[in-house]
Amino acid sequence: MIFIGDAFSTLRGMLPKTFHCVVTSPPYYGLRDYGVAGQIGLEPEPRLYVERLVEIFREVRRVLRDDGTLWLNLGDSYFGSGKGAASAPENAAHYKQGTNKGMVGAASTLIAPTGPAKNLMGIPWRVAFALQEDGWNLRQDIIWAKPNPMPESVTDRCTKSHEYIFLFSKSPRYYFDADAIREPAQETTVKRCSQSGSTRPLPRYGGKKYTAYPEQFFRTKSGTAYDIRDGRRNKRDVWTVATVPCKEAHFATFPPELIRPCIRAGAPIDGIVLDPFFGSGTTGVVCTQENRNYIGIELNRDYVQIAKRRIEAVERTGMLMI
Repeated sequence: MIFIGDAFSTLRGMLPKTFHCVVTSPPYYGLRDYGVAGQIGLEPEPRLYVERLVEIFREVRRVLRDDGTLWLNLGDSYFGSGKGAASAPENAAHYKQGTNKGMVGAASTLIAPTGPAKNLMGIPWRVAFALQEDGWNLRQDIIWAKPNPMPESVTDRCTKSHEYIFLFSKSPRYYFDADAIREPAQETTVKRCSQSGSTRPLPRYGGKKYTAYPEQFFRTKSGTAYDIRDGRRNKRDVWTVATVPCKEAHFATFPPELIRPCIRAGAPIDGIVLDPFFGSGTTGVVCTQENRNYIGIELNRDYVQIAKRRIEAVERTGMLMI
């Protein structure tokens, strides 16, 4: 189901403790004008952007189950170059959001936030720490490593090729299906850990896996604990996923394979996933593929139509038509 409207107002009308997890990517700060009144990301200074997101995610926490998680994807941006040009269009070209004319939400009037020239704003961490202070448990920063980043014509720093996914929980103990997102382990590691022998499944609540079944682990001479079963290891926190364009929509579509682990780990089969910044519907697409239910909130009616077409294509064919 998709609700058309402002995220904050729509969330306030929802029942508390409804959703198993939230997977979302808000509009990045100062990178794009989506052409809709009330949009987020065009605030005149970063502080106001952060405060607005904190307000929205306070409502998200209210509608999240006590054992629920929030997976938040955010990218960063720079203050002006020092040459008198606005920073926003330049930033937009460097990240997954863009300013191409003729596309839904093509850029029009973008802000140039004031600040020390050429400084990285640190927006993702500003938001993460603000949410932590507001009551969220900041559990992890996951690095989205992009093998195909947008080229940058810079000669005084490296090309940006990563973004963040922050894992937050509402409570210290929460649902987390580590088995659902295990990754292949190296053959040498499997051999080294084969003497552990246990096949008992790990509990699916965060914070208990290393104390509940100590026989699961084989400790090396260095004392490092490995969890290896069926040739697979616990998923690492650097996820290498290529960007994928959506020809119908803006560039701000996270790849399905980026959020698939979030949905598999964060919600059980038939669970309910919320995306309060639904955009072109990638969360709904992956939920449909993974047998989870979804609720999306989107301010832009054009994006809602795109999302519906993409999800209907998956329901009809089982495949996502990019």
